Amino acid sequence: MEQKQIQPPSNAFIAASWCALFIGFIAFIIGLWNASMQLNEKGYYFTVLMFGLFAAISVQKAVRDQLEGIPVTSLYYGIAWFSTLLAIVLLTVGLWNADLERSEKGFYAMSFLLSLFAAIAVQKNTRDMKASKSTEQPF
Repeated sequence: MEQKQIQPPSNAFIAASWCALFIGFIAFIIGLWNASMQLNEKGYYFTVLMFGLFAAISVQKAVRDQLEGIPVTSLYYGIAWFSTLLAIVLLTVGLWNADLERSEKGFYAMSFLLSLFAAIAVQKNTRDMKASKSTEQPF
């Protein structure tokens, strides 16, 4: 059986993914630090961000495992998707009811979504790099 050669991601894509993750995450955190809200509100938004990042990585892993023929239980797959959607809903509900300017709400929403997308890209790159190293043939 011939093993499929997996190409590693380019250095530019790896750098762009990490930069997007740091920019989105740091922007969100700086926004929380400077926000005029109670500490429990800041904690809520921080927790939603961390939960969303973990959930998005879980979705990427579950989808990729299925594509590669690695068994993934329906329960885990469903929980990963549910958790990602729940994090987005929790942020949306929190921002909808927050006493913030619309521009601030948009800022939090966009930095949150940038962070989620970037976390998926970083996880994909990490997995692709590891897979490409394991398929290299020694000469």
